[in-house]
Amino acid sequence: MSMTGFCFFQTEIGACGLAWREQGLVRVMLPEADGSAALTALRRRFPDLAEAEPPAYVQEAIERIKALMAGQRIDLSDIDLDLETVSAFDRRVYAVARAIPPGEVLTYGEIAERLGDKLLAREVGQSMGRNPWPIVVPCHRVLGAGGKMTGFSAPGGVNTKERMLAIEGYFPGGQPSLFG
Repeated sequence: MSMTGFCFFQTEIGACGLAWREQGLVRVMLPEADGSAALTALRRRFPDLAEAEPPAYVQEAIERIKALMAGQRIDLSDIDLDLETVSAFDRRVYAVARAIPPGEVLTYGEIAERLGDKLLAREVGQSMGRNPWPIVVPCHRVLGAGGKMTGFSAPGGVNTKERMLAIEGYFPGGQPSLFG
């Protein structure tokens, strides 16, 4: 299980990072307040990590993530992920989440229902909290019951979630008025 590399890149929401192996992405890092904090977190999880020039499939992922965060309706569901360390339950949750189109949302309960048991909403939320690929597995498109903006563990918390959804064109209660 050797690490190939990592890189950081600039998006509309700040500097994001990707770590990868041959099998696919192992981690997506959302912007941290401090760039060295993101690198420290990556190195803690992947001690053999080395900064590297991204291979073609990673460079394509970077360009598509940047385009999505710039407001283009880009589908990231076919980006290769290294699922080696992810539980079978999390894989099922992430597959449902990856099918949510940009600008649309589901609740934790709706994902649980799609998995066959509406009582799994809490477990779905926990799975989203463990998501190693935010943006690519769009946990920001998963809301609490009644559409509540809850449960976003990335830097910036719910504010980052709201910002990412707004970039994608999701506005709870409708499009904001330009005229106040």
